[in-house]
Amino acid sequence: MVLVDQHEYLCEEERRLKEDRDRSKYWKKFGPYVAERQWATVREDYSEDGDAWSHFPHEHARSRTFRWGEDGIAGVSDSHGLLNVAFSFWNQEDGYLKERLFGLGNPEGNHGESIKECHFHLDNTPTHSYMKYLYKYPQRKFPYQELVSVNAERGKTEREYQLIDTGIFEDDRYFDCFIEMAKEDDEELLFRVTAYNRGPDPAKLHIIPHIWFRNTWAWDPEKNPKKPSIKQIAPLTAQTTHEKLGHQFCQLSPSPGIGRGGQDVQPRMLFTENETNLHALYGSENPQPFVKDAFHRHIVDRERGAVNPRCRGSKLGCWYAFDEDEGVPSGECAVVRFRLSKKYEGYLDEELFDDVIEKRRIEADEFYWRISPLPMTDDLRNIQRQALSGMLWCKQYYHFVWDQWANGDKGQIAPPPGRKGVRNSKWRHLFIDDILSMPDSWEYPFFAAWDTAFHCIPLAMVDPEFAKKQLDLLTREWYMHPNGQLPAYEWNFGDVNPPVHAWAVFRVFKIERKLYGRSDLDFLERVFQKLLLNFTWWVNRKDHNDQGVFEGGFLGLDNIGLFNRSEPLPTGGVLEQADSTGWMAFYCLSMLNIALELARHRRIYEDIASKFFEHFVLISDAMTHRSSGGEEVSLWNEKDGFYYDAISWGGPWTKQLPVRSLVGLIPLFAVLTLEPEIINKLPSFKRRLLWFIENNNDVAERNIASLKTRGKDDRLLLSLVNKQRLVQILKKMLDETEFLAIHGIRSLSKYHKENPYSMDVHGQHFQLSYVPGDSDSGLFGGNSNWRGPIWLAVNFLLVESVLRFYLFYGKSLEVECPTGSGVFMHLGQIAEEIQHRLQHLFTRGDDGRRAINAGNDMLDFDPHWKDYLGFYEFFDADTGRGLGASHQCGWTGLIAKMIHDTGTPTATAAHYAGFYFDEVWGKSIKPPVRRSSTSRSIGNSNNDSVNGDIHDPSVVDSVADTGDRERQRSEANQHVANYVNEQLERVRSDGSVGAYEDEFEAQLDGK
Repeated sequence: MVLVDQHEYLCEEERRLKEDRDRSKYWKKFGPYVAERQWATVREDYSEDGDAWSHFPHEHARSRTFRWGEDGIAGVSDSHGLLNVAFSFWNQEDGYLKERLFGLGNPEGNHGESIKECHFHLDNTPTHSYMKYLYKYPQRKFPYQELVSVNAERGKTEREYQLIDTGIFEDDRYFDCFIEMAKEDDEELLFRVTAYNRGPDPAKLHIIPHIWFRNTWAWDPEKNPKKPSIKQIAPLTAQTTHEKLGHQFCQLSPSPGIGRGGQDVQPRMLFTENETNLHALYGSENPQPFVKDAFHRHIVDRERGAVNPRCRGSKLGCWYAFDEDEGVPSGECAVVRFRLSKKYEGYLDEELFDDVIEKRRIEADEFYWRISPLPMTDDLRNIQRQALSGMLWCKQYYHFVWDQWANGDKGQIAPPPGRKGVRNSKWRHLFIDDILSMPDSWEYPFFAAWDTAFHCIPLAMVDPEFAKKQLDLLTREWYMHPNGQLPAYEWNFGDVNPPVHAWAVFRVFKIERKLYGRSDLDFLERVFQKLLLNFTWWVNRKDHNDQGVFEGGFLGLDNIGLFNRSEPLPTGGVLEQADSTGWMAFYCLSMLNIALELARHRRIYEDIASKFFEHFVLISDAMTHRSSGGEEVSLWNEKDGFYYDAISWGGPWTKQLPVRSLVGLIPLFAVLTLEPEIINKLPSFKRRLLWFIENNNDVAERNIASLKTRGKDDRLLLSLVNKQRLVQILKKMLDETEFLAIHGIRSLSKYHKENPYSMDVHGQHFQLSYVPGDSDSGLFGGNSNWRGPIWLAVNFLLVESVLRFYLFYGKSLEVECPTGSGVFMHLGQIAEEIQHRLQHLFTRGDDGRRAINAGNDMLDFDPHWKDYLGFYEFFDADTGRGLGASHQCGWTGLIAKMIHDTGTPTATAAHYAGFYFDEVWGKSIKPPVRRSSTSRSIGNSNNDSVNGDIHDPSVVDSVADTGDRERQRSEANQHVANYVNEQLERVRSDGSVGAYEDEFEAQLDGK
């Protein structure tokens, strides 16, 4: 329950969230859980060599049944992926029915796998009561082969060849297909497709919604599972039956005609089975004639015997043909409406149908306005809305059971004998059957452990329950390895991701407490206990010499090192990693924070807090000034004022690798301020703290900010870097010829553009240089690059770290920013500067362009493109061009949180630093406008606004509220006004940040 100005009020979406949390209604039972790509995933790979891309390519997906999930365009399913709804299109030019989004497999792309479509996730609410998706469908023949061949000809130093580069959208010859889904109730789903012809001439279009069951009956025929069915029971109604879901009814509505005769377009129901076309793929006989690719064969190939004339099966296609006369007129639209319901009414009332969709859209407007009520530009508000909506669209049903995957199903051909040893053979305990947050809806349709941690920060803004569940799941016994390791990702669950889980757990816990007034200590304690196992795994497995200096492999940074950090070094020895050790110090402090919070309620956690405090100090000592073989060695380079990795051959024989990269900035993450009130409230922890300071002063003083020195508001600072080293690192980080780019912090210093670092080992030449854009090598698949580009997730942590230092030093510490500019800023202002540079990746500049669009006129200025954004995996460090996965709403969705923190144009640095901690988010002073129902045809209204209109409180609601409800809303709006005025006063006064630390540190109640 959201608290604003100490007042509670639930908007309609918040009411649904509460009902779902209380389990009085299952609002999240249906959602956007269908993958955008299931083919070429590890789960579907049954090859002996583990080559998932060639074993299940895109061209098989049309005819071959999936085992572990489904895919489609704007797909919706239940929470176990049993009943699925998605959309297909045909323009009478393509040789294929467009049933799924096309892209290149990893071996086909010059920069790895890459989607070659144009689609946008425009809107979504946490309960999926309203969702909106845009697919831009060309009217010309889709250039499948051209995209494959041109990309194959291009090298690693060239840009990818994208769909917009083919010229297929010239003269606006495409359809804007807006797909909406709204829930009248938790299991009453309304779907509407509105396809606008943007071209200058009429064009034909076929819209075919698909409804089908995932094939589970072929897994073990000996068990004789009851096969689900779909059958036609009336001219416009089909009934679905599943033993777990019961009966549901698909009710179609005729569509308004587009021809001169004005005749309605009557849908035709097509039926087949969701079973593999063995004859088409392998030349063998099909057990029965109706197979998965029947709708393509029936509509495109005109094979009339492809569908079941008895109008029953496990897959239904609802064929709407807008082909009368010359098709959909220029500027007009085709509209399709249908509902999936528990009730059989025999008729779809279009006016009531549209009213429900409009009501849910308005409620979505209200929900998002209440998240960020402070003044901000419409552009920023649109970016934030699409970022959060995209994260919700990236929720996906993920199913994987190692035993079944490795051994195969009884009803299928046994997998090759060597397959079990290809990958993940040590993860036999895995049993995954959940809705998970995916890094990207197409390119990465599988979870990744450290991505998930970052996802949960912005997700907690809108749905803390879902965020908590994501973090909880990865530590449960059917995910976490018995040795304590968290699964990384399906290509190799045993890879090591940075230990950011504890940080995310505490942040989400604090966000929920401030936003909803709930302290979920059960969640905090449960996950903390499991993280103790994971922490122990790190200490036992990744500290080779038991000296507190850690290895870890690639740690999510792919190609950042001179060598492949996940393989044995060609030089011999062990790579002691500044980033791995920095991450572990960060992990220690995150666990300390959680332990202090729990100690407020159960004093036994004071001892554990003391343990993590001492462990942190010992790690910091080992990293910065350890003794080995009688000689003192270090990962800190005093001459360069930076941290480097080092190769250790044992004893005093080490060699630093002087590469200026994120590896040397990550130690900044390990910083925490201890509040005097919490220390005084925990006597056992305080005694141990003071004893350690007194008896280990040489260790403490040598490595971290003085434990005897108090900072702003009498705070204590724990940090890997003291003041001198902090200033030295910031000097490089804020140097525009090194790390500071116009759009954020680079992953590798620009210094290495003219000064590449290289080494010759046993006749092999290894070289690392600054590459601001796509990767120039195939390391780790070649589809990401950490040798220059800007990455949102690590920038987010850098901003947070600078703010933590600001909490200690306040305005007393100023450094030059940018380095060499003569302008000095305190650390709060520096954090704000970095934040604004990151926002400028997405916002329009004075010239109307967005940096992510790389100067493309259509994307920047066309009214049907300019408000839609891609949320890319990473960004060119020199230009801001979006790179990698284009719907990486996972950690790039952090921009939504950044906008919340700094969206007020008049915000000062101190106010901004405060907002970074404060999650007492308010409500919009104005509720969203409520508009009357759309007309049946929608027609020339061209209502393709991104997220609806900004509202006017003078507008009378068309959807009547009860008197009590209206009074509640009015009272809530007054509290919002109070809250906004209070925040704006803090902006004007540049007041203390003391009221905002609650999201970072453990504090007493009421703080």
